[in-house]
Amino acid sequence: MVAAPLLLLLLVPFAPSSGAQLPTQGQAKELPIATNGQIFPWDRMRLPKTISPLHYDLTIHPNLTTLNFTGVVRIQLDVLEDTSTIILHAKQMQISGALLLAPDGVKPLQVLEYPRFHQLSLLSDSVLTKGRKYEVQLVFAANLSDSFHGFYKSSYRTSTGEVRVLASTQFEATFARGAFPCFDEPAFKANFTVRIIREPRHIAVSNMPKVKTVELPGGLLEDHFDTTVKMSTYLLAYIVSDFQSVSKTTQHGVKITVYAVREKIDQTAFALDAAVKLLDFYDDYFDIPYPLPKQDLAAIPDFQSGAMENWGLTTYRETGLLFDPEKSSVSDKQGIAKVIAHELAHQWFGNLVTMEWWNDLWLNEGFAKFMEFISLDITYPELHVDDFFLGKCFEAMEVDSLSSSHPVSTPVENPTQIQEMFDDVSYDKGACILNMLRDFLTPEAFEIGIIRYLKRYSYQNTVNSHLWDSLTNICNSDDLDKGRMEHKEFCSKRNLSSKWYSGDELDVKAIMDTWTLQEGFPLVTVEVRGREVWLSQERFLKTDDPSLIDGFLWQIPLTYMTSASNTIHRFLLKTKRDVLYLPEEVDWVKFNVDMSGYYMVHYAGEGWNSIIRLLQHNHTALTSNDRASLIHDIFQLVSIGKVRLDTALELSLYLSRETEVMAVTQGFGELVPLYKLMEKRDMAALENQMKGYIVDLFRELIDRQKWTDSGSVSERVLRSYLLLFACVRNYAPCVTKATQLFNKWKDSDGNMSLPVDITMAVFVIGARTPEGWDFLFEKYRHSLQMSVKSRMKVAMAVSPLQDKLKWMMEQSLHGEVMKTQDLPDVVVSVSKNPRGYKLAWDFLRTHWHTLIKKFDLGSHSVSYMVTGVTNQYSTREMMDEVRNFFSSLTEETGSEMRCIQQTYETIEDNIRWMDTNLPLLQAWLNKHSHRAVHEDL
Repeated sequence: MVAAPLLLLLLVPFAPSSGAQLPTQGQAKELPIATNGQIFPWDRMRLPKTISPLHYDLTIHPNLTTLNFTGVVRIQLDVLEDTSTIILHAKQMQISGALLLAPDGVKPLQVLEYPRFHQLSLLSDSVLTKGRKYEVQLVFAANLSDSFHGFYKSSYRTSTGEVRVLASTQFEATFARGAFPCFDEPAFKANFTVRIIREPRHIAVSNMPKVKTVELPGGLLEDHFDTTVKMSTYLLAYIVSDFQSVSKTTQHGVKITVYAVREKIDQTAFALDAAVKLLDFYDDYFDIPYPLPKQDLAAIPDFQSGAMENWGLTTYRETGLLFDPEKSSVSDKQGIAKVIAHELAHQWFGNLVTMEWWNDLWLNEGFAKFMEFISLDITYPELHVDDFFLGKCFEAMEVDSLSSSHPVSTPVENPTQIQEMFDDVSYDKGACILNMLRDFLTPEAFEIGIIRYLKRYSYQNTVNSHLWDSLTNICNSDDLDKGRMEHKEFCSKRNLSSKWYSGDELDVKAIMDTWTLQEGFPLVTVEVRGREVWLSQERFLKTDDPSLIDGFLWQIPLTYMTSASNTIHRFLLKTKRDVLYLPEEVDWVKFNVDMSGYYMVHYAGEGWNSIIRLLQHNHTALTSNDRASLIHDIFQLVSIGKVRLDTALELSLYLSRETEVMAVTQGFGELVPLYKLMEKRDMAALENQMKGYIVDLFRELIDRQKWTDSGSVSERVLRSYLLLFACVRNYAPCVTKATQLFNKWKDSDGNMSLPVDITMAVFVIGARTPEGWDFLFEKYRHSLQMSVKSRMKVAMAVSPLQDKLKWMMEQSLHGEVMKTQDLPDVVVSVSKNPRGYKLAWDFLRTHWHTLIKKFDLGSHSVSYMVTGVTNQYSTREMMDEVRNFFSSLTEETGSEMRCIQQTYETIEDNIRWMDTNLPLLQAWLNKHSHRAVHEDL
């Protein structure tokens, strides 16, 4: 699954982290009582292992007029221990008949319900015997969900204003149980045969191709779908809609089809081509044929996350799939390609090989996030996705530097805790530690290991150690004989005695356990003393409690280069301290080359000064990734008191000569939050001084930007970013140009074609007046281009017009004109707006109970709103207000969510930062402005 896309960094400069609430323990505190008053025969949240499902025959009949559905499921069971009780999941549905189809005849089963754990118990008069096969049949009914999960209602409005309804599924993580009774845990893999009853005006699609359609009495049709491969319940999917489709076939003979609403089907060409290219790439890369005859991609009008990897029927937000070559930007193209690459990688990582339980979700999500970059680097090199991988690691570090973080692999029991695992740690940290391991082992060795992992565990469930075992001794394996020729050649050439690490054969598990079983990440302190390099490691943690840093030790694959040579040197740091010896004295060292490792570096002694001198005199001696990581690390080190703020600001001066997208955006990413904190306090003079410094720093680069769509992907992304920043910051040349263009566009009734890269800047300026805002909103209402609507939505949310901001949030909640799926983005955008942050906080509090029902406790959407709305507060008054609200909640309404602890820590960190650094910032800016004046004279 892909988390919903976040807004532009300069509008949202801090990266956010990422059913009924259930008790945190996995066992009932008292005897569980079923709804009929009887004792329920099972007291644990996890299902017993006495019975395993083999096959589901599922018939579903949704009624898109009355918005409910009925169904029959017949489940074939394998009995692993003698029992007379079958425990499975069902949530908010009526069960009207339960039968046991045993070898000796059909018998009724007594049904007990225990809603607290979403469980059903089917009680048999006779014992089900170990080793024998049985079937149970259940008849059920429920309402289509009005949230974004389970079997839920979606709708869209045609250009003539008609509202059309469809029904779609979202079962990950624990929502299949809301659509049909099932064993809703990932290890209970089974085959599924689906039938869907529909009206002739609709079509139905599911994971597998349709085999036949049968006419039923009353004019209804029943579509029969082929039986799936063995898979987990969360991957089942079906849609009943009036979608149109376009298709192509891959080189390996798999039919790819993209589905969308009729009026947007002309925006599917890029997604179709990308899916063909990427599925072929994965087929070859993993050396395992995609096992299904088809792969569908469906753009769903209402969708909470970014996309979902249902096997053979991946589902997406419309913005994640639809691309208009005339109106969409290169960022949109890059984003769509990444989402498709992510979901198709899941067809192997996650679907073919699935984590045993949600504690190891990262085995799915970290891999899929990582493979986005590996696959697109080869299939779409012109998209330059590598330029943006670093940002994922910085986002992960933002939440991983708090004591409320969690290990990549962490115990979870209830649905809220499971939902909370879909965060930056599972996705982005997971991807970053895999990237570090690939760099460490070499890409060839890593590829051999992950192919071995996929082949070994196909159609099975895994834990962490299965992956590490597969990546160990990769050239001493029977699997290699069956593998690809280039892998055999790699192993025959590789002289293992010349490996760069010392000691015995590499223990991948010992290394990687330090990265997956403990939270946080290391700060490596480097001090050069002549030819000696003194190293030490500690946990990087934003806290004023030093005891929380003790007890952490990582095995760190260090990389470094020096002024004396371009060679990348490697060293595995296993201890708290160590010393390296250089062949000669050097002017500077740079550790974590290209930021391939998931750790920060502090250069003690004269280290930072030598790096600042290098950047000021010859910044291109280092790669743009290295420069971005230096900017990131030095400002983060200020927040834990390792580096003075004025040292970090001295380093930032080199940015006036920077032109590469990652280093420039990282400069903004560290500097913009400083004035964003001030905007929410009464300190206009210092705030404006800081804003002026940033504009001056990038003035030359801003002035060089053309108001066109020319250049490489990275140049175009940078242009959009710079012009938007310049306009938001009221840089006169930018505001003048954007105002002229907006007025021309408005005079043409929106028909004039604007260069795509500059539309965001133009819309932001236009939305500042009531007439401009209203005109944008009218265009937003009638536009069918999803990417254009996204840019208009952001522009309207950063307007200074408070009544419009409030109205916009209310409309998004209502969901008629602005989709409720977009509400989290709208609320967070408004909260970053200096005229809107109080409105957003009031809105979040007022509508809290509605929001957690619609988006679900623990979901990325809820945590994004909680952290996004509050993470720029830096006063005790706001801290008290935030704490008062969240402490008034109960466990059922979210008091135990991790994002609340993250919020408290972030505000405390902001308060500490402001208390320590405001005087330093004021002094440095004064000194700098005097220096600048003298240089001008």
